Amino acid sequence: QRSNPRTSLLSPTIRHTIMRTLVAFQAVVVKETSSLPRRSHLLFGRGKRHGRGAMVIKVAQQQQQQQQQQQMHSSSPPDLAKLNELFPSSEAYYQSMSRPKTIAKPDKIALKSMTRDEMKDWLVSIDEKPSRVEQLIESMYRRRQLSPTKAAAGEEEKDDDGNSSVSNYCNDVEDMSSEISAKFRAKMHELASFGGDLTLDSINVAKDGTRKVTYALSDGGIVESVIIPPLPGEAEEDGKKGRTTVCVSSQLGCAMNCQFCFTAKMGLRKNLNANQIVQQVVNARDIAGEDVTNVVFMGMGEPLHNTENVLKAVKIMTDPKGLNFSKNRVTVSTSGLIPGIERFLDESDCMLAVSLNATTNEIRNWIMPINRKYPLEDLLGVIRERFSNNSSGGGGSSSSSSSSDERAKRSRRQQRVFFEYIMLANVNDSFEDADRIIEISKTIPCKINLIYFNTHDGSEFTCSNQEHILAFRNYLLENGVLATIRKSRGDEEMAACGQLGKPEDQANWKPQPPRMKPPKSMSI
Repeated sequence: QRSNPRTSLLSPTIRHTIMRTLVAFQAVVVKETSSLPRRSHLLFGRGKRHGRGAMVIKVAQQQQQQQQQQQMHSSSPPDLAKLNELFPSSEAYYQSMSRPKTIAKPDKIALKSMTRDEMKDWLVSIDEKPSRVEQLIESMYRRRQLSPTKAAAGEEEKDDDGNSSVSNYCNDVEDMSSEISAKFRAKMHELASFGGDLTLDSINVAKDGTRKVTYALSDGGIVESVIIPPLPGEAEEDGKKGRTTVCVSSQLGCAMNCQFCFTAKMGLRKNLNANQIVQQVVNARDIAGEDVTNVVFMGMGEPLHNTENVLKAVKIMTDPKGLNFSKNRVTVSTSGLIPGIERFLDESDCMLAVSLNATTNEIRNWIMPINRKYPLEDLLGVIRERFSNNSSGGGGSSSSSSSSDERAKRSRRQQRVFFEYIMLANVNDSFEDADRIIEISKTIPCKINLIYFNTHDGSEFTCSNQEHILAFRNYLLENGVLATIRKSRGDEEMAACGQLGKPEDQANWKPQPPRMKPPKSMSI
């Protein structure tokens, strides 16, 4: 049935008969071969010289098969459950095999790794109404109500350190509301899990309020996330509270080997599953409250090297009845993996940030080795194609530009691409570099985020001084480039950009990737 789809056109009766015959034949072969002596060739012969012995075996097998068939037709029908186990129906079987399972409980479905549509399909497959998906999403991603006594007193559940208790969200199926039917809850307890396959390990708080949160993965390793609160006096344009951002990790380690990044010293140890990414955001809201309004994929790992799980996590985060993040407030950052960029822009309306960090291939090949596979001109070409600059004129035939215009429509929500630019003294901070950024901005609508380099042990780089960074930013502004300086947050707790990770961690340990030699024209 699996090898020939046409058999699905047969009537159930015929398929049942075929299955019974196959099971009977299998039983005959197993029984007959097991009853023969281990050295049966000594009795019956083997090979061409002893064809008569082979014929004796064949006749004996045929006689035994006839007897088994007679017994089968005279006895009760075979066990249908056993038949279904041996010959599973194709579509439902393979769907069930491909659904995400939790690491901690491999026999259970990982609901936090499933989008709304995937959850609906799964509910239908277990004979539940697809509308039940609303109850599951609300249970996992909506903050639970406090007890009437605490709610009246305006209290919030806290742990021993004064942080919001993780019990504010349902992290277990057993925590579902009693208003949901007991039968459905029991079924979910048997088949599914709300788990995120990571547990809170530690929280370190910097002087500016930035919190570095570490998690122990169920399958080994420590992954880190950062919660960045607004600075005192910081406010939104509409007068509301300043934004709180959670910086999430998408991998344990990273394969990109960027020379200025501490995480790169770990190498790539594993991809995080969608539920492990989503759980970091759920825990951030548990710790910092509902003020967490922004998500950036700028933690450990290259997000578009784990595209499947990142795209799924982004879709889960922006579900309006779930975590309900605005698509304008979820940003995925990449070092420049072109296939991942194209897929992300095709499938998601969330924001894209690109780590530029150099304006020539010579420097970028050194500090970002991925540039050797996807050089600067190719990367900028893809970005230019997807983010059309309305202010730039230019002719060209409509036939040649029609395909690129169609592809650019996918980026309509985001009008400017974010270019991140880490300021490295005497490496990429010259005014010639600024001139090249100005030229890039003429054909690509962009915003430049200048980032302080956050030092770490063993790094050969230093950060440009503050006066030079300000002069660099002002030079860009004077020439019509939208540029800002991103303040360094949590540096003393190794929670700042480029400082996450534990290369010394023995879980899934890998040797440190090689350091790249600087170009001959450079001396730092």
